[in-house]
Amino acid sequence: MTVRLVVVGGGPAGTQAATWGARLGAEVTVVEKEVLGGAANLWDCIPSKAMIATGGVMALSRRSRYMGLDELTPSLDFAALRARNAEIEARLKGTIRAQLESQGVRLLDGCGRLKGPHDVVVETSDGRVVELDADAIVVCTGSRPRIPEFAAPDGERVLTTRDAYPPPQLPSHLCIVGSGVTGVEFTHMFSSFGCEVTLVVSRQQVLPSKDAEVAAALEDDFLARGVHLLKGARASDICRVGDGVVVECTDGRKVSASHALLCIGAVPNSDGLGLDAAGVDVDAGGYVPINHHGQTNVKHIYAAGDLSGKLPLASVAAMQGRKVAEHVMGLQVREHRHLDYDKAASAIFTEPEIADVGLAEADAFATGRKVRVTKVPFAATAKALIEGDTRGFVKIVSDPWTGAVLGGSIVGPSAAELISVLALAVTANLRVNDIVESLLVHPALSEALAEAAE
Repeated sequence: MTVRLVVVGGGPAGTQAATWGARLGAEVTVVEKEVLGGAANLWDCIPSKAMIATGGVMALSRRSRYMGLDELTPSLDFAALRARNAEIEARLKGTIRAQLESQGVRLLDGCGRLKGPHDVVVETSDGRVVELDADAIVVCTGSRPRIPEFAAPDGERVLTTRDAYPPPQLPSHLCIVGSGVTGVEFTHMFSSFGCEVTLVVSRQQVLPSKDAEVAAALEDDFLARGVHLLKGARASDICRVGDGVVVECTDGRKVSASHALLCIGAVPNSDGLGLDAAGVDVDAGGYVPINHHGQTNVKHIYAAGDLSGKLPLASVAAMQGRKVAEHVMGLQVREHRHLDYDKAASAIFTEPEIADVGLAEADAFATGRKVRVTKVPFAATAKALIEGDTRGFVKIVSDPWTGAVLGGSIVGPSAAELISVLALAVTANLRVNDIVESLLVHPALSEALAEAAE
């Protein structure tokens, strides 16, 4: 009997669940109300990285004299930047839609909700109501920017992240509230564009959940760029004043700027899904708890992506979708069947880039676990000298007795690419000697990985 799989939400989790479900023989319907490919992905992640790439080229141009060239002074074409983002989004949406349609997946543009354990009702964008019977349901509706009670975003001067890809106008002075991953990426981006930037840091370091050395390296770069770091400051009010804003902190400090940008996390899109009608549990934060198969408390209903409350990464969401589809179809073929969130690689696209995977040095010491930590600066590699950028380092955390690679951090150019080597080592339980014995390219930044593994 053909399995009828209904996917509510067409982001990375939903499209992968649909793709793999269709490949394995399911009759698949995908319901998406905003953008196929995911709002958090195509309206947040992808445009931010596109803008960061533009800022990176501008920053590189300003360093051209160190490469034996006349100094270049690029200026930003704001209209062209906006058009480039729109073109990238359109191409990705088109590719995703074409792939799903080629696999026979039914696509419904509209808002879906659960009417019961096996029933999904869809209000389509053209005004129709479609009722679907399902043998299995995947809810993966993503998240949206968190808005604190003290702020009233207007899309002009007080912005959420989705108002800033790019904003209506280039800020002369941008005050960013929140120093997590999103906040530091925006800090890098707009400072690269030549904007004055103030970053409100609630703790005593940016990226409070990351390695202290990693955070320090990023702070040094920010300070060199002229970024103002307001440490130990927690925003309590944002007011429009004339053609600008004033951000007030709980300790009395104030920042006057042309624009304010909120980067203080996200909330899951679980409201209005009809989860209660289907008997699906939702926690106090609005997330849907799942087991290692992605199942909710109702076993034929699955949750994936940001809605599941796991790591809010597109790569994690996509893998969750794939694993869910395989479980729905009864496929049990992989040695490592369950997704291990502790081994997920992540990256922050600042300059220098930051990436990490597995066990962090601080976490190991906090739990009393004995580890071996080795660190090699990129300044010791020929490739970094050739490229004219010697910032950053490679740090590897390993087991002192077995040599198993437990984790690592990379700060520097191409960190998001280089971390893949350590991610593979962590996932496959490789030893540091496996990296040392690999014949890597010379000259290349990856040589620092082998040196740190020695």
